[in-house]
Amino acid sequence: MPDAQDIQAHKEFDQRASSLRGQVQPEVLEELYSIRKIIDNLDAALMHILAERFRATQRVGHLKAKHQLPAGDPAREAAQIKRLRSLAELSDLDPEFAEKFLNFIISEVIRHHEQIAQENNGTP
Repeated sequence: MPDAQDIQAHKEFDQRASSLRGQVQPEVLEELYSIRKIIDNLDAALMHILAERFRATQRVGHLKAKHQLPAGDPAREAAQIKRLRSLAELSDLDPEFAEKFLNFIISEVIRHHEQIAQENNGTP
């Protein structure tokens, strides 16, 4: 849950912050601000989606801990990487980037699952 400081930082975010003021024509800067606003909205959506994803993986972690299952599932992870690389290609996104991003998420999920297992069972 966000605290008051997080909410304040969000409210104080300056969508028009730029080191380029005075270095480019005003109309170019306005176009840049317009495009960046789209990026900022997408970044906010990504944060909400990632939060929802991690809430779901926390549930998986508790289920695994309850049944003493391993934190990682290499076959599932390999299938996910293959699937997301394919989706990345279809979306004109660099599949190498997609794989690195997913590997980072997987490593965080496994870390969380290990913590949950330790808290619930006393073992990773």
